[in-house]
Amino acid sequence: MKRIYIAGCGGMLGQAFQKVFSREAELRCTDKDVNEAWLAPLDFRDFDHYRKEVEDFRPDALFHLGAHTDLEYCERHVEDTYLTNTLAVENAVAIANRLDIPLLYISTAGIVDGLQQEYDDWDSPNPLGHYARSKYAGERHVLQHARRPMVCRAGWMMGGGPRKDKKFIAKLMRQIQAGRTELAVVGDKLGTPTYTFDFAENVKALLQTEFWGVYNMVCEGATSRVEVAQELVNVIGEQDRVRIRVVDSSHFSQEYFAPRPDSERLINRKLALRGLNLMRDWRVSLREYVDQAWSGATHQEQVSV
Repeated sequence: MKRIYIAGCGGMLGQAFQKVFSREAELRCTDKDVNEAWLAPLDFRDFDHYRKEVEDFRPDALFHLGAHTDLEYCERHVEDTYLTNTLAVENAVAIANRLDIPLLYISTAGIVDGLQQEYDDWDSPNPLGHYARSKYAGERHVLQHARRPMVCRAGWMMGGGPRKDKKFIAKLMRQIQAGRTELAVVGDKLGTPTYTFDFAENVKALLQTEFWGVYNMVCEGATSRVEVAQELVNVIGEQDRVRIRVVDSSHFSQEYFAPRPDSERLINRKLALRGLNLMRDWRVSLREYVDQAWSGATHQEQVSV
């Protein structure tokens, strides 16, 4: 794959994909939010514009990365959620099939119902809220209708650094950098982190094999929100100053009201069986992420972004 079109490339995952795949391929990276010099503008919900953009570039593969990932936004803006997370994916399938090229779609561990302790690639999801339903609908359409589909399910995403990380690690880091000495963390949510660069590298290896289908792709080591927070505090050397206070999800029920599974732990069973599981232990990836993306940031950057 010498030419790759990446739609929805402006976020934390897109940053990793741009760095990993630009080493060997010519990229066309687009997003509605043009926040990098290497990005061009595109709203992939506009089918005609999306189709023309991809056809003019003549890529060897289409990567569809973007989505609404804020669960509360999705509950408040249902129509926009399905327009962005589902119908736009159908646009991507139509474009990829028209050009007869592979399509990469990013799915999520959030599509499971949380009733099991862990889920492999063949367990049946049962999405709980509009974010999960919209993403699962996109996943199913890709698998059923794309000629060469690659669906990769990510877990609790970490990456992007102070500018782009809006997830759990960034929220904790900003509190710590602001001088907070106690962090309230839910003790009733289980999952598996996913480092964006490990994810991009594993996608690259998988695409080279042309084993199409759906794959769980998360860091090794099932964990919890509390354990991740404790490890982060240790990594940055603040274990003597910062205390983790364990709460249950009702503590944040007003702020985070969208339904979430109690367990969204994924197992990379298919990757392992194919000998293609490159995902490292989440603790190793967390340390690398913090060392590379956060240690060099100024106090003001970490507090204000």
